[in-house]
Amino acid sequence: MFRLARSSLVIAIAAAVFAPVATAAPAEKPFPATIDLPNGFLPEGIAVGPGPTAWFGSRADGDVYEVNLRTGRGQIVSQGPGTPSVGLKSDRRGRLFIAGGPAGDGRVVSSHSGEILASYQFTTDPSFVNDVVLTRSAAWFTDSFNAQLYKVPRSRSGSLPDPGAVVTVPLGGDWDQGTGFGANGITATPDHRALLVVHSTSGLLYRVDRRTGDASVVDLGGALLTAGDGLLLVRRTLYAVQNQLNQVAVVSLNRAGTQGRVVRTITSADFDIPTTVARFGRWLYLPNARFNTPPTPDTPYWVTRVPAR
Repeated sequence: MFRLARSSLVIAIAAAVFAPVATAAPAEKPFPATIDLPNGFLPEGIAVGPGPTAWFGSRADGDVYEVNLRTGRGQIVSQGPGTPSVGLKSDRRGRLFIAGGPAGDGRVVSSHSGEILASYQFTTDPSFVNDVVLTRSAAWFTDSFNAQLYKVPRSRSGSLPDPGAVVTVPLGGDWDQGTGFGANGITATPDHRALLVVHSTSGLLYRVDRRTGDASVVDLGGALLTAGDGLLLVRRTLYAVQNQLNQVAVVSLNRAGTQGRVVRTITSADFDIPTTVARFGRWLYLPNARFNTPPTPDTPYWVTRVPAR
């Protein structure tokens, strides 16, 4: 009996040692470096936060796609009006301010329900309302076809103004509209006293007086931001996307935003004409518009993550 039991024990131990061990499937890596967008989406603008959430606008039909940056998973949260969504910014009240491109308008969408909360027809003339920045007192929109900005006042209570409150601010001073795309990316100066606007065709960066619209060229020591698109300001560092160059210029500014210098450029083999930029943590996120790729319903689009430093 004893010898038989011991033999059984040895066999059991051997089976346990040599039996294959079941392993769990590898967990998804958090915060993926590349995030897929829906095929045929035609992205352009990006807004991030609060928290690790990003939104992207579609040039195809204006849909808004929401992504969890931690997982890379997303979904359409707002059906577009059939006209493009270009630049966009998010506020802490769960709202997205969206530039409408050739529709000549801007709108405010709830990031929670996808409902259009307000719509503003800035102009019925040929236009391209391209980008938007939120300041304490207003949402400012650029128009790449016309030498003017559109100001949508913002109240401390968070209420959205009536369309009649929108102000058109002509660009003057040193501003040279020229031909081709003009005003594109927009942000505030580090001291929050004025605006910074990049001219896509000339590559000049302008400091714009919010009250008068007078523009003065920012001294970048002779550097140009050619093909300038989305702008992102982090303290005194300006990230300027140069879409057709597949790079981001990193500019160190003085507080007033009157002078600066390009300290480096950010590139990536994953870039395919990035247009706008937003930051979460130590990363920058850029949607690739792929302007040189003929769009089809099956054309892939993605977002590229690169280090901010």
